[in-house]
Amino acid sequence: MDLSHKSIAHNYFSDAEKEAIRQAVVRAEAASSGEIATMVVTESDRYREAEALGALLLAGFFGVAVAVLWHHVTIWTYIPVVALLYLPLLFLLRRFPQLKLSFVGPRRLTEAVHERALVAFYQQGLYKTREETGILIFISLLERKVWIVGDRGINEKIPPGYWKKLAAVLAQGLRAGRGGEAVCGVIAACGEELSRHFPRRADDRNELADNLIIS
Repeated sequence: MDLSHKSIAHNYFSDAEKEAIRQAVVRAEAASSGEIATMVVTESDRYREAEALGALLLAGFFGVAVAVLWHHVTIWTYIPVVALLYLPLLFLLRRFPQLKLSFVGPRRLTEAVHERALVAFYQQGLYKTREETGILIFISLLERKVWIVGDRGINEKIPPGYWKKLAAVLAQGLRAGRGGEAVCGVIAACGEELSRHFPRRADDRNELADNLIIS
């Protein structure tokens, strides 16, 4: 991943918002044995197949348009035009990733974010907490989707539907341009639910960093 690509996630939240998120995690963990991690990524997948399909379809469309304007529609004019347009259009889709989402199905988007969140959950070591009470709030900016992953100890007491509701609330906040506020609100809600089922122990210690994880 190039630096400019990674900077999208790095710059999405202001320094003040990042600090507010960190403090929200500290407060949420103060009353429970849960461990909350928040993570933001630029995208969950590069969707190479969508780039290729989009470039081909767009090249084909413009190829037909050019051939019609020339009033000379033959296979020998169409194929060279498509070949000439394919690479520039492929570059365009890679330069402006939002454009390629039109060529990605909703199921593919959901699966990509889910899989990336699960990978991040294990990469960040959330499965290693003492009481299996780690939670990852995963934000994928390109898709504007959120996935909240809980460890086994949490899933035994809190139904997955609860996390889906919170993820939907956060995704709506992101789309409305209230990302920092929405993240802090969801973290607080996670903390309240965790404190009900996993009250803080006398020997509890902070097992994971509280800072926003950026990738």
